[in-house]
Amino acid sequence: MRHKLHQIALVFVGVVAGVLLSLHLSAVANKDSLGPLPVEELRAFAEVYGRIKSDYVEPVDDKKLITEAINGMLTGLDPHSAYLDQEAYRELQVGTQGEFGGLGIEVGMEDGFVKIISPIEDTPAHRAGLKAGDLIIKLDDTSVKGMSLNEAVKRMRGKPNTQITLTVLRKGEPKPFVVTLTRAIIKIQSVKSKLIEPDYAYIRVTQFQEHTGENLVKAIQNLYKQNQRDLKGLVLDLRNDPGGLLNGAVAVAAAFLPKDVLVVYTDGRTEDSKMRLTASAENYLRSPHRRDYLKDLPAQVKTVPMVVLVNGGTASASEIVAGALQDHKRAVVMGTPTFGKGSVQTILPLGNNTAIKLTTARYYTPSGRSIQAKGIIPDIVVEDPANSSLEAMRVREADLERHLSNGQEGDKKDKEAPANKASGTTPQGDKPKDEAPESAQPRKPTEFGSKDDYQLAQALNLLKGLNIIAK
Repeated sequence: MRHKLHQIALVFVGVVAGVLLSLHLSAVANKDSLGPLPVEELRAFAEVYGRIKSDYVEPVDDKKLITEAINGMLTGLDPHSAYLDQEAYRELQVGTQGEFGGLGIEVGMEDGFVKIISPIEDTPAHRAGLKAGDLIIKLDDTSVKGMSLNEAVKRMRGKPNTQITLTVLRKGEPKPFVVTLTRAIIKIQSVKSKLIEPDYAYIRVTQFQEHTGENLVKAIQNLYKQNQRDLKGLVLDLRNDPGGLLNGAVAVAAAFLPKDVLVVYTDGRTEDSKMRLTASAENYLRSPHRRDYLKDLPAQVKTVPMVVLVNGGTASASEIVAGALQDHKRAVVMGTPTFGKGSVQTILPLGNNTAIKLTTARYYTPSGRSIQAKGIIPDIVVEDPANSSLEAMRVREADLERHLSNGQEGDKKDKEAPANKASGTTPQGDKPKDEAPESAQPRKPTEFGSKDDYQLAQALNLLKGLNIIAK
């Protein structure tokens, strides 16, 4: 039996070696191509595979072993690369269209636990007061330690009107607290807008989706119609916007920038990963046959004084928008430093309706700044007094284990950032104590766009001041 398993393992390692050899041949033209095949490591892999098949306490299916090996390869790279099985791949496709069943939180993985990167507005998680940086340590009665991120997401998503109990650890709280959420169909309204007062408009983008650009145009048209004359100022709110589709970000930036100026560029090892995306229709329309909806915008939207609000939950695509408007001096960026997710994930289908999400490049602002692990630094730093403790303990890209380096300033700054963690997690290596959690009502966050929104009030004051100076 052992001899047979040894033969199976050798065949398996031969298959892996063949795949690596084909990759080597396809990368011959690249100076950073694969070196000699790692024979010793492949032999060790085959031996482990064989030992599991022969000695593990229960029989293990080959498919499970190979799937977990793929998972391990990808999660060991950085916090954003992942294997997407059929269900995860389908949910990804559905989520970008703005509707899915679940709790409404953007999550990541740290030290084996699930971290909340950002709660999505008007969802069960947001209404319950969950905050960025909260650490989910249990889903119902099951510890998340040892789960993959995909497994945890699957458990949190489910049929509407069903309940799930989360045990949450929060920085500053003496014990974990328990919150029970009712799943709902998450219909994300990606663009919200209103007149703050006559002549001053507020637009909030909560996430970049397939139709965000078109929704932005409709919102701007409605604002000008309500105001019945040109605006004197506009606030674009990107706080707690976790990102989304790249073309949506280019569309939003292009709405306020001159035609054809550079919005963002990417750089990676392959030619496909080197892109320069400008404020032109071919870079934000999903199909070349679709009508250019940005042509319907009022001409004054290109020159109206603007403030962009950002915070530590402003990530990825929203950082691209903030960086582009800042570099072109089109808007004043106000708030607190952003999350710092400046890496590009490419979805690579594998067949059988599965895929891998692989980090393939870094994002750079028009002036050449790398966003990765640094983020966008506001022109004017304004903290919300009501949320100052939340910002202090908010997790950012540089806090995540195995985060990709900035690529410009070396690793020193990136390595220093996690040492000053205040992210709502236990220190690396520590485990949450096995104490009985207590029920607690999480504190409600400030409602963005409300009369109590301190940062919005400061943005409005700045816009009024700019108008006085202009006169």
